[in-house]
Amino acid sequence: MPSNAVVLAAVLCLFLLPTFSVAIRTGPGRITTVSGGRNAFSKLGPFMEAPEYRNGKECASSPTNRENIVSSSSSSSNDPSLVHIAMTLDSEYLRGSIAAVHSVLRHASCPENVFFHFIAAEFDSASPRVLSQLVRSTFPSLSFKVYIFREDTVINLISSSIRQALENPLNYARNYLGDILDRSVDRVIYLDSDVIVVDDITKLWNTVLTGTRVIGAPEYCHANFTQYFTSNFWSDPVLPGEISGREACYFNTGVMVMDMVRWREGNYREKLEKWMQIQKKMRIYDLGSLPPFLLVFGGDVEAIDHRWNQHGLGGDNIRGSCRSLHPGPVSLLHWSGKGKPWVRLDEKRACPLDRLWEPYDLYKHKIERVKDQALLWFASLSELADD
Repeated sequence: MPSNAVVLAAVLCLFLLPTFSVAIRTGPGRITTVSGGRNAFSKLGPFMEAPEYRNGKECASSPTNRENIVSSSSSSSNDPSLVHIAMTLDSEYLRGSIAAVHSVLRHASCPENVFFHFIAAEFDSASPRVLSQLVRSTFPSLSFKVYIFREDTVINLISSSIRQALENPLNYARNYLGDILDRSVDRVIYLDSDVIVVDDITKLWNTVLTGTRVIGAPEYCHANFTQYFTSNFWSDPVLPGEISGREACYFNTGVMVMDMVRWREGNYREKLEKWMQIQKKMRIYDLGSLPPFLLVFGGDVEAIDHRWNQHGLGGDNIRGSCRSLHPGPVSLLHWSGKGKPWVRLDEKRACPLDRLWEPYDLYKHKIERVKDQALLWFASLSELADD
């Protein structure tokens, strides 16, 4: 008869191993890698190939050939059955982006109807072509298109922030979606790369933007809206009048439903750039790309249920301390702030909620780490049994 310690070790192994094997394609364990590219690319992969997520019978059938969607055919975006999601794609946050995509597909009622629009920086350490190849090898049947974002579009408008990562030009790509995306895309969900979706994305897609509203997002009206701007802003004789009379609430720009037709017609890129130009002259805020959105849209945002952006899980912008969930149901987890779950997990200083992100991680070295952890548990408990 095996001892209790050995039995416990076996149970622990069975518990730990599924955390890296769940939702991975059955059959031969296939690891996806992409050769070539720059030296930094070796740090990006390899990733496990994700499973094939297929539509159920209740899904509207799409007349579009999915292989054509995968190519650069812009006409495919006219398919009314598609749910359009825009995300940035870069070498630093690629692991987060892969996990985010995986989570969307895993919980979508009609995963084959989800179309991803990835925005990649022109001069990323890994070229947009390499990033595109890695996405394709990880999600062979994914419908997506990669767009190149020219950093010089915005580089001269970016001011220093309280955290250097917030100065990355790609953080401002959301300002230019109206120019970047195909004109046939008239509506899109924008998601940051540090999110995990644990609900059907179609529910968020079905958000109705009432009246003339351009964006929808979870709002937080208990937050002190004024703290996002400096004394230079509030002491100016003109600037506070730009938002006077509006019942503005804080909202996080990492999750937004956006009407791209109204966005283009209203010249909202230019409105955001105007505030960035003022910021360069007199520093009216300390954060990165968020305050211009608050100034332009504050008080005119379609309020979406808070469950769609449980943000702040990365802690603040300085320490990145552990956070707990806000009260209420959860459809989307967002590690906004300094702390990113893949970094903390690798450095063995994970916060409790980082374990909720881990099942969606397809990074191979993470899988090897969990295997080693299970084996160490087994070995240590076996030693106890022998004593």
